[in-house]
Parts: sequence; structure tokens; C-alpha cells
Amino acid sequence: MAAPAREAAAPAPAPAPVPAPAPVLDVERVRKDFPILSRTVHGRPLVYLDSAASAQCPRPVMRAVEDYCMQSHANVHRGVHLLSQEATAAYEGARDRVRRFLNARSTREILFVRGTTEAINLVAQSYARPRFGPGDEILITGLEHHANIVPWQMVRDQTGCSLAVAPIDRRGELPLNEFFKRLTPRTRLVAVAHVSNALGTILPVEEIVSAAHARGIPVLIDGAQAVSHRAVDVRALDCDFYAFSGHKLYGPTGIGVLYGREALLAEMPPWQGGGDMILTVTFERTTYNELPWKFEAGTPNMSGAVGLAAAIDYVEGLGLDAIGAHEQRLLEEATAELQRIAGLTIIGTAAHKASVISFTLEGIHPHDLGTILDSEGVAVRTGHHCAMPVMEFFGVPATARASFACYNTREEVHRLSAALHRAREVFR
Repeated sequence: MAAPAREAAAPAPAPAPVPAPAPVLDVERVRKDFPILSRTVHGRPLVYLDSAASAQCPRPVMRAVEDYCMQSHANVHRGVHLLSQEATAAYEGARDRVRRFLNARSTREILFVRGTTEAINLVAQSYARPRFGPGDEILITGLEHHANIVPWQMVRDQTGCSLAVAPIDRRGELPLNEFFKRLTPRTRLVAVAHVSNALGTILPVEEIVSAAHARGIPVLIDGAQAVSHRAVDVRALDCDFYAFSGHKLYGPTGIGVLYGREALLAEMPPWQGGGDMILTVTFERTTYNELPWKFEAGTPNMSGAVGLAAAIDYVEGLGLDAIGAHEQRLLEEATAELQRIAGLTIIGTAAHKASVISFTLEGIHPHDLGTILDSEGVAVRTGHHCAMPVMEFFGVPATARASFACYNTREEVHRLSAALHRAREVFR
């Protein structure tokens, strides 16, 4: 008699994947790239915690700008002499560097502007103003910077369209159900921050874009506070416009970028007229240039573009994942330390935040608090942070804001905490 067949043994469960360790940043090496960090303020070593306003420039960015100015400076696109050719190559090379940084399809989708504010105004005046009218609506959120509020109010006043605002909650988060309720047949454009400058909240832009596109609504993302903390892929996001500023990304001031979907940019009229945005001009008519130059009237900021390209090289050389992980560690440690200070309230406690902490200290106006911290060598931002509706929502006139970057250290977190304790003693 044959032996009974044995049941096959169940396969052993696969071991759970071991999470990869968070990348480590060599902060002491990084700090050597930023000469300003070695200076003293009021006799104390500088602790710079205001990078959300403007990040400091590393040496490679300074060198790139200096080399351009010393070796290749000339006006672009117009000259046959060698310097003009070199300047043009540097400027257009910077455009392609930005294209790769954002993973855009073409350099035709990359416009150089002065910064995020100008980028949003360009979309407001060239895309929205010619298209919108009474009955149309622009949807933003309660977290926006003034640069993503005022241009749309101007379009509203110019065209008769409406401006709708999706509310935030007491944690400083955007409840998506409230946002989705405000996507209606009247909505013609959504404009949202990727990261709140005042609170650090990271908005769920992927879900926002998906929901808007399901209704045929284009989306602009204000990425000023995002690009220095995380990799941004505009094709993966599938957004229609994305704006950011060079000086938030360890680059020069006065240079920024507007990414726009090529099909949309091709339909938009120029918003400024002058040199270089034309092909032909007579007194009767003008033929406009091709993308992207149609939107870049006048002599551009060549050295700024060169510096921005160098800044992108710098952050990608360090690794945006490593930068983000380092900043998150500082954010967690600073949050824990500040929560132990009596009378201190953190404004904005979203579950997903960039490395920004806004706070108030009972009995001390934020401007006075900033002055005391400065006397201790600690530089923070105080005020409404160009986000007055956020301050109104939380019922405060202003906050103090500490923002952390790739060059900040745990020791500087402790310096901030010690300076805040000193402030309490001064006002006791």
C-alpha cells in the first residue's frame, strides 16, 4: 500500500524588509562652505535660524558668480563676440540645470524670473486675467503667503471672478474634505503652497493636483519653501505651474523660476514687453519670440542664473534626502526642547512639517523676543511672515519663527533654547 502523500510545507514568511538608515550629513564639513557662519553677533557666535526667509550662500555658489563676472560677463542672446557667446551658454546651461532639477520635459517650460512672487504674478496676469470673468473662481488655502493671495485678488478685481479659500484647522493642517468641497464647476484654477512658510506644514499636493485634474482644473504650486528640503519632480506631481526662488535654495537673490506646462505657456500672451521677447518689431505690430524667451523681456539676471545652477549642484551633491533627514532630526529635537519651556506655545503642529517652528512666549511680544534672541547671537524671524491671514486665524499678532537648514546643528538648537530661557528671565 502506498504511503499517504504528505502535504507540502507552507513556505516560510519572507522576512520584513529592514528600513534603510536615514542618510547622514557631515554638518561640520558643510558649515565650512558657509563663511558667514564663522562670524560673531554681539560678541557671540552666530546662530542663523532664518533660512526660510533667505538661506545663506555656500562658497561654490559665490565662486560660480565671481567666475562668471570676472571671466564671461556680457549680454546674452545678442552678441557674436566670445564673451556674449560664453554668457549665453552659461545662462542657457543654467536653464537646463533647472530643467533637470525639476525633471521638466523641456527647457521651453523653464522661465527665469526674479523670484516666486514674480512667477505667480506672471501666471495671474498672463494666464488667469485673459481667461477669467464673473462666475469663475480661483481656489487657494488659508495657509498661503501674501504672494499667493494678492495676485489673485488683483485678478479678481480686474475680471470680476471670485476668490475662494479652503480653511485650515487648529493644527495648521489643510483638511482635504474641506478643500474638495470647494472644488466646484466654477473653479478655474487652484493655487496652493507646497510648504507653508509661516507654519512649516507640508500640504498634500499630490492629492490636490489629482482631485483638481479629475475636474479639468489646472494647478499652480508655490514651491518657495519646498525645494531646499525635498526633491521635486514636476512630472510626477503632474502640476501645471511650479514656482520657486533661488535665495531659499542657497542661491543668489533676484533669481527664481516658473515651470509651466508647455501647452499652457504657448497659449499665454507675454506679460511684459521689451527686448529679447520679440522676433520682429515695427510701429504697426510685433511678432513675439518662442518659449521660453517670450516671457523674459529685457536683460536677464545672468549671474543669478549661474549662481542658481551652482546652488542646485551644491544641494544635489549633499543629497536632498540627507538634508531633509538632518533637518527633520533638528526639528524633532527643537520641538521637544521648546515644548518644555513654560509659557511657550508652538503655532502650527501639523503631522507633516518642514523644518520650521513658529512660536509665541507668554508675556513677550515676538518683536521683543527676537531682539533678545539677537542679543544672544540667535537670528530668528519675527512678525506675520507675509501670512497675515494665518496670524489672524490663530489669534496672534505675530510669531517668532526658527527655521533650520543643512548647516544648523544640535548645539544651535540648545543655543536657541537657552536664549529663550534668558528671555523669560528678562521679562520675569
